[in-house]
Parts: sequence; structure tokens; C-alpha cells
Amino acid sequence: MIDTYYLTAFIISAILTGVYMFVWHKHYDVHITLLFALVPVVNLGFLLVSRSQSLEEAIIANVISYIGGCYLQLMIMLAVFSLCHIHLSRWIKTAFFTLSTVVFLSTLTPGRSGLFYKSLSFTRENGLSVLHKEYGPMHHVFLGMVVLYFVLSWSAIFYALAKKKQVSRKILILMFLPEIVGMVCYFGGRLILPGLELMPAAYVFAQLVYLIIVHRIGLYDITDTAVDTLVQAGDTGFITFDLGHHYLASNQTARSVFPNLEEMTVDFSVRRYRRMKDQFLPWLDAYARNQSDSRHHYKYGDKTYEINISWLYNGKRIKGYELVITDDTQDQNQIEWLDAEVEKKTAHIVEMHNQLILGMATMVESRDNSTGGHIKRTSEGVKILIDRLKRDRSRKLDDDFCKNLIKAAPMHDLGKIAVDDKILRKPGRFTPEEFEKMKAHAPEGARIVHEILKNTDDEEFKVIAENVAHYHHERWDGTGYPEGLKGEEIPLEARIMAIADVYDALVSKRVYKEKMPFDKANEIIESGMGTQFDPSLSEAYRTARPYLENYYSGLE
Repeated sequence: MIDTYYLTAFIISAILTGVYMFVWHKHYDVHITLLFALVPVVNLGFLLVSRSQSLEEAIIANVISYIGGCYLQLMIMLAVFSLCHIHLSRWIKTAFFTLSTVVFLSTLTPGRSGLFYKSLSFTRENGLSVLHKEYGPMHHVFLGMVVLYFVLSWSAIFYALAKKKQVSRKILILMFLPEIVGMVCYFGGRLILPGLELMPAAYVFAQLVYLIIVHRIGLYDITDTAVDTLVQAGDTGFITFDLGHHYLASNQTARSVFPNLEEMTVDFSVRRYRRMKDQFLPWLDAYARNQSDSRHHYKYGDKTYEINISWLYNGKRIKGYELVITDDTQDQNQIEWLDAEVEKKTAHIVEMHNQLILGMATMVESRDNSTGGHIKRTSEGVKILIDRLKRDRSRKLDDDFCKNLIKAAPMHDLGKIAVDDKILRKPGRFTPEEFEKMKAHAPEGARIVHEILKNTDDEEFKVIAENVAHYHHERWDGTGYPEGLKGEEIPLEARIMAIADVYDALVSKRVYKEKMPFDKANEIIESGMGTQFDPSLSEAYRTARPYLENYYSGLE
């Protein structure tokens, strides 16, 4: 009957371990896994003791059974601490493991010393083997260790009940049950049923309780349940690479977004696959340099996906990269629509702003009875010159610079608003004194432009517009006004504006002169290259000349 009890306990413990293996999940505590691995071994030890045919067999079987007392109680205690969210340092865990190992090693000394057993004898009673023991000093250490593990486990449970609100009360109560049953069976079992070890039954009971606990753990662990839900939902993709850019894994959703993943072999570098290298390496390298550069968008078919990159951790150590892929089509379509609306509104505001500036320039020009149409003509002249300059590959003019200069050209003479009407509307040439006053329109124009544009977000346009107004009368040889700048001290935009401004003055009718023939005007411009004008612009002017003459001919 007793033999049947030990056999039954062993079989049930083996079955329960099999059940645990079937339901096992990576988020189960490792100490619980070790508990299920050790219980069948320990119960086998009790069974072998009962069936031993000699003292030597009984001693070996007895040592196997002591794995339970030395290590199972430790695993149960560590599982309790883990489930109670109480952190034990690595050094403390190592100290407990060392204590259990020292005690277990002392159980291997029968026949060699009286360290654990002073004496051991063997008899067969009613068909069962019985060991008669006289305990040594290490057995007292063993009992103290077992009591310590029990007390620490209870303390952790009671502490968690009182202090840890994020620990399930159901799990705490469940953990308390095998502790009570184990204590009663270990210390009271021999008094209740002499000659019968109740610990195999206590271990089986612990297995049953911890099966219930691990079932609950899966519901309480938000990290793993959330990830599992995302993976199983099918609308979130995952791709992982190690720090050396070797491909580790991906799910089906990721492979549907990046079909070339099907061609990649696990543990092979992404650099082997040209399409994937061009796709993933820039993202991974950018994230490695700056972790804030973790969000990208990728279009595939009619959908837009958001790619979020983060470190891939193994415990607390960074082992690689994880890419999380989500469908962001709806949000991106909404953003694109909003961007289009903003762009439309912005374009309208910019157009109003430009018309206002042009209106001011026209108003200023209407005060000057000698330069009618000058703003429009010089603006067109700047466009023609810019078009020729953009074809010069050695110069590499920025597109924004070209657009801003064309937009700023009408503002070059805004400063004339501050010039006295008597001077501005004079039908003849200026006296030296009048000319000095006229020169003031350049710096005054820059000041007005600055005031008009000081709140604009387009800093580059503001600088170009101020420079055009301020410096379009400067000369390459330094004899111009208002600052007497020389050569490349003069901003490029002002050097270009100067050619268009002088060319218009030459070929247009003024109250004090007739239009100059194109050939004569061209001769003056060409001769001014290197003195009045930037000589590096001469080639652009020469290629622009036919277009300038064609434009001005159409005005006649």
C-alpha cells in the first residue's frame, strides 16, 4: 500500500510536469519551471528508497530525495519572491544557492563521515525498505535552512499583501497554501503517520497550485499579453536584427509589407541583399547615431506604413534592433489632406503678401515720372538673367535663391518713397546735392524692407530682399553707393539686380533722354564688366542678351 502511494505520487508529478510543459510560456518564472522539473525527480527518489534492496541503493535513493529539501524549497521561495515583485540581488540568490549546495553535498557523506548522518542502517519491513538514521550536525543546519526558506516565503507573502497593490491577491493566497501544506507534511508527517513520508504528496499539491498560478500569470503580465495580442492580431509587423545587422526574425505581417524578407536567411547579414540593404540599413544606422531618429514612413501599394525602430533587449542588455510596422494609411491621408489645405491657404496668403509688396512698389514708382514700368521691366530682366545663370553648372544656384531673388526684384527701389518729390519728379538731371539725397533711397529701402518682412518666417527671402534694396547701386570696383562695397563683398543678388537695373535705364525712354539702341546699351554693359559689374556674370549676360532684346522689342 505504501509502495503504491510513492508510485502514485511519482506518476502524478510526472503527468503534472507534462501538463506544465504543454502550457509553458516564456513569461513564466524560471523558478517555477525548475520546480516542475525537480518534483518528479524527488518523488522518484522517495519511490526508489521504498524499493531498495540494499543499504547502498537506499543511500543513493535517499540522496535523490534530498534534492527536494535542499533545492525545491529554494525554488519555491525564489518563485514566491518573484511573484510578489520583491527583487533579490544576484549576490543574495547566489548565497542561498551556495547554502543549499553545501547542505546537499553533506548528504553525500554517509559511510565516509558523520557530518550529516552519524549512522545509517537498513531493514525490510512488510516488503518495504526502511532507513534507520542517527542525525549529525549538518542535518540540524538542513532543518534550519528549511525553516529559513519557509519563513522567508511567508514573510514575502504577508509583505506583498500589505504593501504590493499591483500583486494579485488570488495568487498570494494560492502561494500560501503549498507553504502551509509543506510545513505540516515535513514537520508533522512523521508524527501523524510514522514510517511514511508525506512530502511527495505535498510536492504534488504544490504542482497543482502552481499550475493554477501560471494560468493566472498569463492574464496579469501586461507586457507579454499585449505583445502576443499585437502579434496574433495580424495588423502589426515585427522585424528584428542583431547589432551586426544580421536578420533574426519577422512575422507574416512584416513579410507581406516587405515581400523580399522571404528571400532572407536567418543569421545572414542584411548587406547580402541589395534591396533590403538599401531599405533597412539607412534606418538602422540613423537610429544607432541618434535614437530620436526612430520613426519612418514606407509606402507599399496603396498603403502607408509607419516604421518605429527601438533597441532589441535580452534582459537588460541591448542585443539588436526591433522594427514595429503599423498601417498608418488613414492618418497619412488625413495629414496629406491637411497639408494640402495649409499649402493652399499659405499660397493665398503669400500671393496677397506679394501683391501688397508689388502695390507698394508701384505706388512708389507712380511718384517718379521718369521711370514708368521700371519695376515690371527689371523684374523680367532678373528672370532672364537667372534663367541663364541656372544653366551654368559651375555656379550651382539654389532654386530657393532664384525664386527669392525674382520675388524680391520689385522691392529694389522702395526707398524712393522717402525721397522728396521735387527731386524724384525732377524732369532733368540731378545736381550733385540732389544726387546725394537720391543716394539715400538705397539704405532707406533696406530699412523699409526690413520693417515689412521682420515677422516673416522666410529668413532667406528677407535677407535677399534687403540686400537687393541696399546694394543694387554698388559697383564691382568699389566706387558705388551707399557703402562703397567692392567685388564679392557685394551680395550676389545685388550684383545680378544691378545689371538688370542699368540695362533697363539704358534701353528705356526717360524724360531727360530717349531710348538707347540695343547695340549701344550692350557696348556699355560689356565695357562695365570688371568695373561696374561682376565679370563672372558676363557670360550669363551675353547668353541672356537676345532674350532681353526680344523682351524689350515686344514692349515697343
